[in-house]
Amino acid sequence: MVGIAYTSHMSQNVYVTGVAMTPFVKPGTELPYNQMGAQVARDALSDAGIRYDQIQQAYVSYVYGDSTCGQAALYELGMTGIPIINVNNNCSSGSTALYMARQAVMSGIADCVLALGFEQMLRGALQYVFNDRPGPLAKFTDIVDQVHGHSESPMAIRLFGMAGAEYQERYDTRNETFAKITEKARKHARYNERAIFRMLLTVDEIMASPKMVGVLTRYQCCPPTCGAAAAVVCSEAFTRKHNLNTGVRIIGQAMTTDFRSTFDDKKMMKVVGYDMSAAAAQQVYAQTGIGPNDLDVVELHDCFTANELITYEALGLAPEGGAERFVWDGENTYGGKVVTNPSGGLLSKGHPLGATGLAQCAELVWQLRGQAGLRQVENARIALQHNIGLGGACVVTMYSR
Repeated sequence: MVGIAYTSHMSQNVYVTGVAMTPFVKPGTELPYNQMGAQVARDALSDAGIRYDQIQQAYVSYVYGDSTCGQAALYELGMTGIPIINVNNNCSSGSTALYMARQAVMSGIADCVLALGFEQMLRGALQYVFNDRPGPLAKFTDIVDQVHGHSESPMAIRLFGMAGAEYQERYDTRNETFAKITEKARKHARYNERAIFRMLLTVDEIMASPKMVGVLTRYQCCPPTCGAAAAVVCSEAFTRKHNLNTGVRIIGQAMTTDFRSTFDDKKMMKVVGYDMSAAAAQQVYAQTGIGPNDLDVVELHDCFTANELITYEALGLAPEGGAERFVWDGENTYGGKVVTNPSGGLLSKGHPLGATGLAQCAELVWQLRGQAGLRQVENARIALQHNIGLGGACVVTMYSR
């Protein structure tokens, strides 16, 4: 993997002054996307203490929908003539919207920007079909078929299941280690009233659920979910002028896309974004001078248990080959090195694609404000967010209080 030097001429402080998210629910029980989006936007504005007519730009993320769904949602709040930019970057759409909102503020183009994400998913949404789609996504099918043979399993499960199997073969990792990640996710989610799965599961129950691909069982796969989340980001001058909450600041952020290694090396861990994640994290650590050992809380993209395990090492939370010990020593939960996915993560909170990155943002803001209730990480001061989408993009964001 080739490293990327980060250069910025933008030094504007950017604060997250308001956040909100809906409860995440199973498909068929949700409000229409425009109503979900409008309500969560209102809630984020209320949390920030501002009106919609003070928003100067909006970035709206979703994966499935028409080209101007953002307008349909925000017109429910009013028609103020502001730029509304619709964002689709697969599962990293929400954090991409946040990335663009922060850039607008850092550059001085705007002082108060809304990032909004939502998704109205269908049942059986794991049946993603890459085969008939042009561009980078079509490459995934070719690589998996070449390396592992053809299968009728959903492509997302094949990709991450095979990445987990590759890691397991390399480091002789136990199947139970992957299952223990779901056990942890359920323990965390029991205190999250917005999570879709709050019932505890044991490692044995997780292992006994239907076999999927590679190391994965059903309970190790994120559920198709509907929901919305939003964040208001503002400049320091705007927060002072309007006496807004400056308790949480974004101090580092990076986005990466695929390297040639993603496809050329034919390594499944790279196919699912290991190199993108590692490069984005390295950029953020370089920007801030804060490393993985200084983090208090992390929300990372655990669409499947295999990806959480791999991402521990990509983000530097565990050394190469050390993720299994990291899990069994309890370093990923309360009382350990860094509390990972206190919200329950995608595995238990749910994964409405366009909302996920902004839901991660909301959770970390609540943690840094000390507003996370029974799942509060004690004295949380530095938080890291990791959100990835295949095809591909990865956004890593660091927050401080």
